Amino acid sequence: MRFRGRFLFKLPLVLVAIAVLGWIVKALWNWIIPYLFVGTHPIDYARAIGLLILSRILFGGFHGHREHKQWRRWKHMTPSEREQLYRAATGRRHHDIAEDGE
Repeated sequence: MRFRGRFLFKLPLVLVAIAVLGWIVKALWNWIIPYLFVGTHPIDYARAIGLLILSRILFGGFHGHREHKQWRRWKHMTPSEREQLYRAATGRRHHDIAEDGE
């Protein structure tokens, strides 16, 4: 039940955030792009939302902002555990790389 309550609380916030971001994208596009690039036209709200979704797919994905399991594990390792993992993955030690200049 707690999940359902949080979901119902967050859903309107997410929808409002998408609407506001769409309006911001539309306003910025129509303010900047037609003056920078000759021949471009202002966009409407639906195209601004589409541009927002396209940029999210290309640059951000839809994976959320969760911390990856591997990164969490790396943060909790001691320096010697990190060194051991690094050596196992690459076959080299950190000071070997410093000597090679890589």
